[in-house]
Amino acid sequence: MTTASAAASADETAAPRIQSRHVAAAVVGNWLEFYDFGVYAYFAIQIGDTFFPAASPFERLLYSLITFGIGFLFRPLGAVVFGVVADRVGRRPAMLVSFFLMGVALIGFVLTPGYRQIGMAAPLLAGFFRLVQGFALGGEVGPTTAYLIEAAPYRQRGLYGAWQSASQSLAGISAGAIGLASAHLLSAAQMGDWGWRLALGLGALVLPVGLIVRRTLPETLHHDEPKLDVHPDHDPAAGQLAAIAGHWRVILIGVGIIAGATVSTYVFNFMTTYVQATLHMGMRTGMLIAITNGVAGFIGSMAGGWLSDRYGRRPLMIWPRVAFLVMILPTFMLVVRIREPAVLLTLMAVLDVVANLALVPAFVALVESLRKDIRGVATGTIYAVTVAIFGATTQPIVAWLDHATGNPLAIAWYLMAGALVGLIASIAMPETVRRPGRA
Repeated sequence: MTTASAAASADETAAPRIQSRHVAAAVVGNWLEFYDFGVYAYFAIQIGDTFFPAASPFERLLYSLITFGIGFLFRPLGAVVFGVVADRVGRRPAMLVSFFLMGVALIGFVLTPGYRQIGMAAPLLAGFFRLVQGFALGGEVGPTTAYLIEAAPYRQRGLYGAWQSASQSLAGISAGAIGLASAHLLSAAQMGDWGWRLALGLGALVLPVGLIVRRTLPETLHHDEPKLDVHPDHDPAAGQLAAIAGHWRVILIGVGIIAGATVSTYVFNFMTTYVQATLHMGMRTGMLIAITNGVAGFIGSMAGGWLSDRYGRRPLMIWPRVAFLVMILPTFMLVVRIREPAVLLTLMAVLDVVANLALVPAFVALVESLRKDIRGVATGTIYAVTVAIFGATTQPIVAWLDHATGNPLAIAWYLMAGALVGLIASIAMPETVRRPGRA
């Protein structure tokens, strides 16, 4: 047996046997995050009307999107705090506390009265709960992704890691289905008064289940795994800051990868608002695009992870992203010109599949490239800082560009810029899948 094969076999023996409930427990926080984000994006107009009675509909929408972005400000702090806990105490306690705080923030936001009931206290409380949620979410990605990668069989890390992205797509399907049902069953007045609260509150139903299941997770922090060739070996006694500094190249590449992925994710999430506000195709079509994008994202994520286990991370990081970059402008030109629901759903689904084929392998490669004792804090911080910048700004920017230019293709140009950044970073990322015969 080769050295690489022996190391992989040893890793599979050392790691706890991962079960479907463990995967579900790890990704339920990610599901809740993107369910919340999806519902918020779909009901951004109604939430704006509740908390921000400004002079114009555009101002109400913009204030609503800014409140959405406020939560990103505390993400880096949450990533550092929970990442340090995950790397020093364990993945499981970090995952439990972050998930609990997510639930508190979500319920608090849903129960906050509107401006007409309590005046300026309403937007202030809404902003506070978004900050708490951002802090909790910042601590969610690093520990859970580290857990999935460490608990998975070595040769299936891409497939198991894909569930982190796939859970986002499942959340999009869930949020879109709830939005579609709401649009069908409720009047516009009911949607604005309490429909959006009901839709967000339904996400809280997973909280007790998630907390119970997460308490049973086996810890992966202290399990051995084979060393990768993508960074030099370090003195185990070296401090975390020195170790993180030694990964500066991987960190910069990771920022570019996450930036590109974040722009595409939040542009796809914004499509529900874009369909209604720019294409004037109605709320039901907006919810259908959310469900369609969720299905397409799930297929692309799982396929990308599985294929990267077979053929390596780099081919899947690069070539689908090239195709994605080339496809963006023609897709949006057709969507804007034809404005038919069937055309919109089909073209956006194809674009979303291609985008997600590249996303999962790139993120898994980033996590694999980081040393284990800094993996939680480094992954979480890279993700949180980058998402804080691009996640908080993407939707307000594309809404402003659309309004200021009057050009419905402005969103496509912004998406292309993000895709180009992600492509350059992916080309720079080393391969992390080792083949038999490599030392």
